[in-house]
Amino acid sequence: MGEVINLRLARKQRNRVASAVQADQNRRLFGRTAAEKAAEARVRERVEKTLDGARLEAGPSDDTSG
Repeated sequence: MGEVINLRLARKQRNRVASAVQADQNRRLFGRTAAEKAAEARVRERVEKTLDGARLEAGPSDDTSG
């Protein structure tokens, strides 16, 4: 026979694990220092400028507005 388990305790353990995973994700998203946030913002801004600088201008024949 299989092992007898208490379903209430199993459910609570499963919820604890899910809460711990969610807390870890939140710490990664929101638990950054101001320096880390500023560094990420600089990187994001540099990438956006690079992409905007490489953007091709649409010519008259490329007009897809209708």
